[in-house]
Amino acid sequence: MNKKEIIRFVEQHPDKKVKIAFADTDGILRGKYISTEKFLSAIEKGTSFCDVIIGWDANDTLYDRSSLTGWHSGYPDTPAEIDLNTFRTIPWENDLPFFLGHLVDQKGNPHPACPRQLLRSISARAATMGFSPVLSQEFEWYNFSETPQSIHEKQFKGLQPLTPGMFGYSILRSSLKNEFFTDLFEQLHAFGVPLEGLHTETGPGTYEAAIAYSDAVEAGDRAVLFKTAVKEIAYKNGIMATFMAKINEQLPGCGGHVHQSLWDRSGKKNLFYNEKDKHKMSDTAKSYLAGQLHCLPDLLPMYAPTINSYKRLVEGAWAPTTLTWGVDNRTVALRVLNGSASSCRIETRVIGADVNPYLAMAASLASGLYGIQKKMKLGQQPVTGNGYLDTSNGSLSHTLIEATEKMRKSTIAAELFGKSFVDHFTQSREWEWRQHLKAVTDWEYKRYFEII
Repeated sequence: MNKKEIIRFVEQHPDKKVKIAFADTDGILRGKYISTEKFLSAIEKGTSFCDVIIGWDANDTLYDRSSLTGWHSGYPDTPAEIDLNTFRTIPWENDLPFFLGHLVDQKGNPHPACPRQLLRSISARAATMGFSPVLSQEFEWYNFSETPQSIHEKQFKGLQPLTPGMFGYSILRSSLKNEFFTDLFEQLHAFGVPLEGLHTETGPGTYEAAIAYSDAVEAGDRAVLFKTAVKEIAYKNGIMATFMAKINEQLPGCGGHVHQSLWDRSGKKNLFYNEKDKHKMSDTAKSYLAGQLHCLPDLLPMYAPTINSYKRLVEGAWAPTTLTWGVDNRTVALRVLNGSASSCRIETRVIGADVNPYLAMAASLASGLYGIQKKMKLGQQPVTGNGYLDTSNGSLSHTLIEATEKMRKSTIAAELFGKSFVDHFTQSREWEWRQHLKAVTDWEYKRYFEII
């Protein structure tokens, strides 16, 4: 639809309201319903949104060291834009009109802490280099036969998984609770988040979905919307969905892998593919891959942003621990898929389901472009066996604070994203670390209560 058609649809909708949303630092959608009249005014004159969404954590607790907003500034409304290109309708809310937006500063420039703006800027950078990035994200997540009320009453213990046992790629299990399975596929498509595939994963009540590929910003929008939409569709089916990276030490973690490739301006030629190369990879792809490997240690918090993220990044649990790459190898950090000119791509497997998709995609794309700009050579050989054993190129940081300190001091991170973003984001990750240090965990009770 063009602008005129969108406005006509909104004006004629019987609910006389619109839903808008903005992503916060953690990739959580924060939004509200506004009247049709207010929406039409916002389109013409602009709008605003409380900048507390970049000043608090996932539990609405205010950061104490943010320079961009805080008590010192009074948490004002910051200018914002509603992006008409994000228009879609919510099928489980009477096809209500829905839009995503992003924050700007007082001069109308992209807000330095806005995740969507960061991805937009990196996508624009790719365009100036003559590339059309194509990305998609896939997610694994756990589903429970619970409600928000029941999980709090149970204190998150003894939760009932949607289905029992370990049964990945199960045709049988997908028929159990098939109403939910069907709703996911059909309603996500109707919501403008089309899936390429949906199946059960290894773990009780675990699903995996691959979102259809698109340009970078649309891919980020789809991934952010996917996580919220899955939770809302789950609500409708009496189910709780979680995208935690690791829910139990005995169970596999949940990935949020990002697939990416670069095409020419016309979108007709995949610039990653070279039929004559041993690994079917072009020099562009090799430099892109080399850039990701080089930058990954400095950008790890953008791929693994929570305390829980690092519980997933352990050996032998389908998540990488080393700075490695390989061709169709699921034990490495970067997996190359080179089957054909149309499908040749790089999969960044470090990324967990708990990630902010905008930031993960921005980091993946920016570091790949960095490798191309620097004409980096892919000197490291592909891993053909167990990537967990190959530490020749180094290993990933083991904790959020270790990774965050590395990013905070990184000249690469500052070059790619600007000092304001890096300062704000690393402060938010340091806050996350300090909050977890206060907690007394079940592990401590079990280990110390009786014996010490």
